[in-house]
Amino acid sequence: MAEHELFGLALGLEAPWAVTEVRFTVETRRLDLTVDFVPGSRFPCPRCGQGDCPVYDTRLRTWRHLDFFQHQTLLTARIPRVTCPRCGVHQVGVPWAREGTGFTTLFETLLLDLARQMPVSGVATEARVHPDSVWRILRHSGDEAVAHQDLSGVSAVGLDECSKQKGHQYLTTFCDLDEARVIFVAEGKDAETVQAFADQLVAHRGTPGQVTQVCCDMAPAYISGVEASLPQAAITFDRYHVMALVNRAVDEVRREEAGEVAGLKATRYLWLKNPERLTAGQQTALRSLKGLDLKTARAYHVKLALRRFWTFRYPKVAARYLKRWYFWATHSRLAPVIEAAKAIKRHWTGILAFIRSRITNGIVEGLTSKIKTALKRAYGF
Repeated sequence: MAEHELFGLALGLEAPWAVTEVRFTVETRRLDLTVDFVPGSRFPCPRCGQGDCPVYDTRLRTWRHLDFFQHQTLLTARIPRVTCPRCGVHQVGVPWAREGTGFTTLFETLLLDLARQMPVSGVATEARVHPDSVWRILRHSGDEAVAHQDLSGVSAVGLDECSKQKGHQYLTTFCDLDEARVIFVAEGKDAETVQAFADQLVAHRGTPGQVTQVCCDMAPAYISGVEASLPQAAITFDRYHVMALVNRAVDEVRREEAGEVAGLKATRYLWLKNPERLTAGQQTALRSLKGLDLKTARAYHVKLALRRFWTFRYPKVAARYLKRWYFWATHSRLAPVIEAAKAIKRHWTGILAFIRSRITNGIVEGLTSKIKTALKRAYGF
């Protein structure tokens, strides 16, 4: 098999394209492949698709391709412009690269795969390209993915914010809870952010009215944004954020009491961790502290009682239980616990909604964590 034919097969070329020249330079450690079309070839119009259009002229272009062993590979070809009786003169596309890039599709795919594992500067160093080129490829890939989004089937949405950088700059991530995928990311964490998501739905075959469930924290801006921009959505407050509210109350009680009871110092995580996650030593220490009739122990039992609420399956039973819990919490004579209970009362409907919807932001938290990791890895690049 001739080398021209071998490289043509390796590139996946089909008629009328073929490799016409192979040139390897030892001094520059470079492989140059020349690709051309058969003289007299005709091409379909890139605008209307009409076939059998004659070549008007050609332009010489060069692309960076995957390395040949450790040697840089460049692919050069004459790109024809064709004459279409309906559309005029237009340049045809080539099968090995998208329009407007200096890299082949396979090379861009390699850079995208590398970018999943390392910062952009590392990708640029490994591939011997400028970082700006990597960023352009990443932006194009992201834009292409967004342009082809179909949001017509989205009905349950989870949203959560993460810090973008210092100075109270945030990103809000919107996820399709049924498909466990990120569908929109916007700067900010206010009602306008939710409106931007509603606009994104309209732009990608969806409507705000199709969203029937939203899971979020108890931020007033998110609540007002969902009510205004997603009118058919029932809000479920994420149970992690509800429990975090009560955990903060328990810790505040502990800090206040630690000034009087020396044994409470350095015991914060004994009270905040779930019982099943405690080590044997921690369980022993917690049992001895609970026997001291501490205010912190009372607050801890209030927290454990609220944890049981999430296990109920019947809304009426759950509502009765939550009412009893609220009475106990508000009569605990522990100011932080009473304040947390009143906050839960203000968000009563959204908390009870969990019993029917059973949705949480666990998926969103996981995906947001990946975004945070990507941001940290990109520091300085």
